[in-house]
Formats: sequence, C-alpha cells, structure tokens
Amino acid sequence: MSSSGYQAGASGSDVAIRVRDVSKHYVMFERPEDRFKQMVVPRLERLIGRPPRRYFRDFAALSGVSFEIGRGETIGIIGRNGSGKSTLLQIVCGTLQPTSGSVEVNGRIAALLELGAGFNPEFTGRENVFLNASILGVPRKEMEWRFDDIARFADIGPFLNQPVKTYSSGMYVRLAFATAINVDPDILVVDEALAVGDEAFQRKCFARIEDIKDRGGTILFVSHSAQTIVQLCTRALLIDGGEKILEGQPKGVVSQYQRLMNLAGDEALTIREQIRQTGSLSPQHLDSQSKNTTLDNKDHVLDFDQRNTSNSSDDSWFDPSLVSPAKVEYERQGAKIDRLKIVNLNGDQVNVLAFGKRYFYQYDVEFDKEIYNVGFGMLINTRTGLGIAGIGKGVRGTPVIKQVKKGERVKVSIEFNASLLPDVYFLNAGVMGRSAEGSVFAHRILDGMAFRVAAVPDLEATGIVDLGIVFNHEFID
Repeated sequence: MSSSGYQAGASGSDVAIRVRDVSKHYVMFERPEDRFKQMVVPRLERLIGRPPRRYFRDFAALSGVSFEIGRGETIGIIGRNGSGKSTLLQIVCGTLQPTSGSVEVNGRIAALLELGAGFNPEFTGRENVFLNASILGVPRKEMEWRFDDIARFADIGPFLNQPVKTYSSGMYVRLAFATAINVDPDILVVDEALAVGDEAFQRKCFARIEDIKDRGGTILFVSHSAQTIVQLCTRALLIDGGEKILEGQPKGVVSQYQRLMNLAGDEALTIREQIRQTGSLSPQHLDSQSKNTTLDNKDHVLDFDQRNTSNSSDDSWFDPSLVSPAKVEYERQGAKIDRLKIVNLNGDQVNVLAFGKRYFYQYDVEFDKEIYNVGFGMLINTRTGLGIAGIGKGVRGTPVIKQVKKGERVKVSIEFNASLLPDVYFLNAGVMGRSAEGSVFAHRILDGMAFRVAAVPDLEATGIVDLGIVFNHEFID
C-alpha cells in the first residue's frame, strides 16, 4: 500500500497534479452509543481472548483513484451525487488527508470548494481576503495592490467590510472566486460553486477561466453541467461509487455519465460495471436501416413542421463512409428508436447537406409498453459534444401523443434548416413520457448519426451558425 499524504512537488515538473491510488474511508456508527462501545468492548474482548466485535461499518468515499494532470490542462470531474467528487477535490487541495495513497501538487493552488470553506464567518470580507492570501503564501504587500482588482471583480459594494456571516450565498461565491483567481494561481480548483452565482457573474467567471487557460494555467473542476465539461475541458473523469470508472475525451465521458445518470438499482450497477471494466459502450443494435421495415396500418406519422415538399433539386448527397464513431444508447425503458436518417425534400436519404437548404430528420419508435404524455426530441451536437440546437416537442407543454399502446410504432419527422456552417455534426434522438414507473426517457440515442454540411465557396460567416448577418459601413463626418 502506498503511503498516504499530500506533497507539494517541484515547480519545474510537467505534471501539475499526480494522484496515486488515493482512498478515503470513514467510520460510520448507526447509534451514538456504538461509538462508546467501539472504544471499550473490543479491548476487553482481546484481553479475554475473544475475537473483537465491530460496532461500525466502513464507508469508502474513494477507492484507489489514480490520475495525472499535465500543466495547462483543463480537467472536468463529473458523476452522480454522492460519488466522491468533492472528497477528491478536498484531498487534492490538502484540506482533507487520504486514508491511503498520495497526492503531488506542483505549483500555487487556489481553490473554490463548497460554500463555507476557507472563510471565517466572523471576519469581514476584506479580512478573509488577506487570510486566504496568507494561506496561499501570497505576501501581504502583494495582496494590498491586488485587493482593488479583487473588490472590483466581486462587486459586493459596502458588504466587503461586513462579516461574512451576513452574506448571501451569491455574495460569498463572488468574493471567494474573486480571491481565488486574482492570486495568479498555477492551478485553479473549483467545486460546482459557480452554480450559485447569477447569470452575469457566471459569464464573467467563465471568461476569467478561459483567460487562465490561455495563460497556461491548470484547471480542475467538478460540474454537473455536461455542456460546461464539453466546452471547457481537454479531458474528463467519470467518478461513481468512489471509483474512477472512465477517463478520456469529454464528449465520450459525458455521454456515458448521461447514460448512467438515468438508471437506478441493478440496472445502474450493471452498466456501471461495464463502463468501469471496459471503458467502452455496450454492444449496439445492428443498423436497422438495412432491415427496410414497413410500418403497419396503426402507425402514427408525425410531421413537426410540414412545409412545401416540392421536388426541387439541391446539392445534397449520401456518403456511406460518414458514420458516427461514438453512438451511445440509453437502456430501453418502454421504447426503441431506430432507422435514424435525414431526407431531402425529394424524399432521398442524405447525410451531406447543402448549406441553407431544408431537410427532414426522421426516426422510428417502437413501444413495448403503454406510455402516456409522449414527447419526442432531437439535438444537434458539434464534434466536441456541444449542443447547438434542437427541440423537445411535447416535453414541457402539451404532449405530442396522450397515450401509446404496447406494440404501436411512430414515425417522427422533424423539418429543419441547414443553417450550420460547413463541418461535421451529430444528431441525438429521444422519446420521453410517463409510464407506471413515473416520468422516463423511454429511449434516447446520443450521436446516433453523423452528417456534414458541404463547403461553400467564399463563405464569410464565422462560428457555428449562419445568422444571416448583413454588413454595412459608411464614412462619417
């Protein structure tokens, strides 16, 4: 077993954080008197030669977690509630000691952990800023010239000179984050705390995080926001049950997290073990497009936005080599989605789209149980997994179908405009509703199919989506 502890490594190392086989165990007592019994009874039993009894149970908050973070990386940790994410960050920051294993940190680390950590509630905001600086090893003279920047970023006005115990949660986070990022940390650690701030403050924080990234800083943070992980991170870790069960590109890790998040009980344990052991997806269904299944007379046909489907020609075509390399299916809970495809206005199946033309995204759904208040959805993702646009028809408002019986099939057809700039994109599909078990994702497929928007000569638009921007200028006196 490796020795437990926390080390500050040499600043010249290419590794910012090294976590080696870290475990954290807690002793849990069912009743207060069991704590006293554990102190006395086992000792007496040893004296008389009996095997000592245990009046506690061992709880492993973390079990054998290992990873390395290089300088300049941005790593996101994602996982279900109670999976050990916050415990891991506290050990990395040195505020909690591991039961076994070791942590090496190279560089100045600034942390924004759970609300209440690091600030003395009796001190004023100003006093806490200098207290935190001293903990981080920042000289007081240096903090005096940094203080105005901290106050400006926190923007809490006269409350800066009031005791922290009088602060709202939002004011606390403002001051804590302003302090953490204004000491020029080599490593910034954030534990979901930014979710407390308002939208304007969150935008300001993420802009500063991007700035730290650009300057070569290392960032480690916990978030339940899949989009934040995908947008900011170079790598992601999936923690569940105190174990690191997956590590890799943010898009793939987030997909597996979303798959696991919607399960419970034995089903969740099965999928969790599958992800932990193999790090790959479960066997996928065969591509049902080759089955050429014909719908029977009781099929529903849904056009979300049926418009003119005249046989006008366009420049789209089908590329058989363009397939999704990262398709992830949720476990079925009453339905099965298959036959995902895009068709043009002529009804031809395509996956290379002409910029600015209209298309239909279609998929079939077969129901294997009775479901009420049924809704359907789509989402278009970038290569990195960033969600761009989509629809959740009937998810929050009037359902698309009030009741679907077992054995019925539905063809979903969603018309959309190819306003995305030339690149490769991916499509999700989802079926939501209410069954005897409550509200469920009856089935969902992430990155079910890929499509490409063909290149356009002399296109001046930049970014992801063409907004039809018109540029004008004129000389002024």
